[in-house]
Amino acid sequence: MSDQHSFETIAIHAGNTPDSLTGAVVPPIYQVSTYKQDGVGGLRGGYEYSRSANPTRSALEENLAALEGGRRGLAFASGLAAEDCLLRTLLAPGDHVVIPNDAYGGTFRLFAKVVSRWGVEWSVADTSDPAAVRAALRPRTKAIWVETPSNPLLGISDIVALAEVARGAGAKLVVDNTFASPYLQQPLALGADVVVHSTTKYMGGHSDVVGGALITADDTLGDELAYHQNAMGAISGPFDAWLVLRGVKTLAVRMDRHSENATRVAEMLERHPKVSKVYYPGLPEHPGHEIAAKQMKSFGGMVSFQVAGGEQAAIEVCGKAKVFTLGESLGGVESLIEHPGRMTHASAAGSPLEVPDDLIRLSVGIESGDDLLTDLQQALA
Repeated sequence: MSDQHSFETIAIHAGNTPDSLTGAVVPPIYQVSTYKQDGVGGLRGGYEYSRSANPTRSALEENLAALEGGRRGLAFASGLAAEDCLLRTLLAPGDHVVIPNDAYGGTFRLFAKVVSRWGVEWSVADTSDPAAVRAALRPRTKAIWVETPSNPLLGISDIVALAEVARGAGAKLVVDNTFASPYLQQPLALGADVVVHSTTKYMGGHSDVVGGALITADDTLGDELAYHQNAMGAISGPFDAWLVLRGVKTLAVRMDRHSENATRVAEMLERHPKVSKVYYPGLPEHPGHEIAAKQMKSFGGMVSFQVAGGEQAAIEVCGKAKVFTLGESLGGVESLIEHPGRMTHASAAGSPLEVPDDLIRLSVGIESGDDLLTDLQQALA
């Protein structure tokens, strides 16, 4: 697809070449492990073994690269598998990474409990403040890791400013774009080196697949990541790749509805007497609102808020919701509610990334906005 086409057109057509045998407009699911070779070492179409490459996964990877405006896209078995591959490609024992003070609990666990045992060091900084990130740099800093919007406090980091900090330090800027999706934000165009996705979330969009992705701005790094992807083996299976490819086709229309509903929810919560604080970058009072408006098309479908009455009150609200389903994950068409301190971010307890115990996180779906507001109002009553 040409980069002159609109996002919506690219999402539907990139990587989705009609099948050469039948003309099927949807790429087939190549549920195959190995391929007949044209003589010893003669790969047919570049395929030999599906850990190394699979046509369905290749279609998704082409699509991912096109959506993010990158040079190379790689699809993995999960978002954390993608992160693990990236870290083991970029880093060696003794290297250092700056991580955000607000990040997904699984990402923090990967740094704190897994990568650190390999001799990689990390330190925490408020990535919404470029000066704080610059102050956290060390001589062996190889990467600055950013989530924007962040999970679960919806913090906003200035990608352009942090790209300048990273370049000055000779480090890579890694942006987890899961909460925004490439429809709302394209970090590579703003100076990032690598984009990370949990394709389980908005990219898949239907709570029926687990996957991850890396997209790079540089061919050389893309080749290095592809080598490690094959060597380590945590690849997306063909059916999972097909599900994500299917989900991406409706990403634009879904994100418009997610954002519309989330804005209504955030505005209602801001006025509610039992809500003490609302986190949503679309609210003018949000400290990152101006930057978010500059680097995002809209503000996304994630809303977090704190309730008056403390942790027990937050837990009770989660239990009383009916249209919002109590569950982890996010980004599906159905709305979800959760208590991060007890659920997705329990691994960050006692750390600089610990979340408030009265915090509730919402993944606002694409149901009727009126029904979502009514459900939250009765849950808070």
